[in-house]
Amino acid sequence: MIPGDIGRELGLRASGTWRPAPPGAGGPGTYATSLPFLLARATGEEPGPIAAGLAGRLRRADWIAATSVAGGGYLTVTVTHQALAALAVRIPAAGPACAASDALCGTEVAAPDADDPACAATWEEARQHVAAAVTGRLAEAAGATVGIRGLPGRPPPPAQAAPAAAVAFAGTDAIRYALARARPAGAGSIDARRCVRNDVSNPFFAVRYAHADAASVLRWAADLGVDRGPAGELRPERLAHPSERRLLDLMSWLPERTVSAARRRRPDVLTRYLERLGRAWLETREDCPALPFGGRAAPRDDAGSAARLWLAAAAETALGTGLRLLGVTAPQRL
Repeated sequence: MIPGDIGRELGLRASGTWRPAPPGAGGPGTYATSLPFLLARATGEEPGPIAAGLAGRLRRADWIAATSVAGGGYLTVTVTHQALAALAVRIPAAGPACAASDALCGTEVAAPDADDPACAATWEEARQHVAAAVTGRLAEAAGATVGIRGLPGRPPPPAQAAPAAAVAFAGTDAIRYALARARPAGAGSIDARRCVRNDVSNPFFAVRYAHADAASVLRWAADLGVDRGPAGELRPERLAHPSERRLLDLMSWLPERTVSAARRRRPDVLTRYLERLGRAWLETREDCPALPFGGRAAPRDDAGSAARLWLAAAAETALGTGLRLLGVTAPQRL
């Protein structure tokens, strides 16, 4: 979300050009872009002065904490903690649109009308169908027009086809996630038994568990009568723990990762991002529990509980949105 905000502040469509800042260039809330080089190629000017001009424009915004130019034209931007913490309310308010951008507006993408792995004769065929369908959903979130096409007519796969057997054992969600996670070099053979292991070493389980865990925090809060309060009353300083800042920073990249995965036709870019996001939520939940039974680390006042509940709502929304883009259900409990 925040990289898109910076682009809008400049009046430019900059989605897809942002990267995490190099180590030492800034902490959470710091973003780097090669956009000045793209503008230089389009205008014939030098990237360094373009980057300096963009940096000067951004410094006038009260939500920008710092800007710098390095490497002859790479622009690095750090936002204020208030801007970063505001994602805790912006993401739940946006809902599924938290992954949206206008990066692919004006482009057209074709996607299949179905991606049931059980209908494929081979693992590679199943991977290609899943990758094409997920790419269509990602591209649509990034503003592209998606044309739905039917899969080419072919005889049904043999009854003993490996994908169908794996789906019968592990379920469509687990196998679809494994195929979306596979790199383009080929899925190889998917181990259905590993896909249904209920421990966090299984990426499919880990991401869905993190989503269900965030949802559980909100459900428990409701049962206890603990309210996160109006969005306008969020106190950003109550989300200043390093774990909270890392989680907020990761969530700010969801639209960029969606664009990148769509452009490259690489759903695995999104799956691995969601895995990092899930781990970050679980670490934050341990370090900064939202509810009174969280021990010594639990907040001591309503403002602290409210801020952490907003963060749980943001994590649930971001993880759920990512899973649904993959075509995988996002459970409220496991």
